[in-house]
Amino acid sequence: MKIASVLLLALLAVLVVSGCEKKAPTEEPQAPESETQSPVKEVATPAEKESKLVPIPLVLPKPMFVGTPQNLSGVENLEKPLGKARPVFLAPEGTQNLALNKPVISSEMEPITGDLEMVVDGDKDATEGSVVELGPFEQWVQIDLEKKAEIYAIVLWHYHKTPRVYFDIVVQVSSDEEFIDATTIYNNDMDNSLGRGVGVDKHYVETAEGQLIDAKGVKGRYVRLYSQANNQNDYSHYIEVEVFGK
Repeated sequence: MKIASVLLLALLAVLVVSGCEKKAPTEEPQAPESETQSPVKEVATPAEKESKLVPIPLVLPKPMFVGTPQNLSGVENLEKPLGKARPVFLAPEGTQNLALNKPVISSEMEPITGDLEMVVDGDKDATEGSVVELGPFEQWVQIDLEKKAEIYAIVLWHYHKTPRVYFDIVVQVSSDEEFIDATTIYNNDMDNSLGRGVGVDKHYVETAEGQLIDAKGVKGRYVRLYSQANNQNDYSHYIEVEVFGK
């Protein structure tokens, strides 16, 4: 009986060891791929949104003469006409004319003809009732945008009823009203007669297209435009100034 019991216990031990060897190791369940990997969404960054360029909302007045003279007597360093319409100017989306109906002051607060607010009233036609005439020698007009802005382009119309050239045009942008610290974005003063540096920009013939100046995103609140006579008389004239920015 003792021998039988020993044999029975030995048989049970063999069966237990055999069962442990055959038991498969447990594996942790894997989540479906859709639960472990999040889909990648492409979202435009603020810089990418800002980089979207569109044509500025520029509306030109009616041309008052056909063609543009290649040369004008007594005018040096004259910009050659394109012979076609000027290409559209692109700026960040949302750019608009910030100068419209903004405050204007001048070196001559009482113009010979016209009122200073006419410089930013939206009327760009070269009619007698649309022009502001300032006296001889150095003159300027200054526009207050009323808050600091990023400026991409300035379009300037002097008197464009006849083909004429205005001299010593200097355009500056500043954050202070006195222009103690100013950035010059255009200067065709070839002999520094205004005392603001010798300009490298060329003279140009006034047309209904106006003169478009690339301001390259300069920041400021005030825009000041200088001039000094033209090739037909000693006066300065302004019809409209538009400042495109955000």
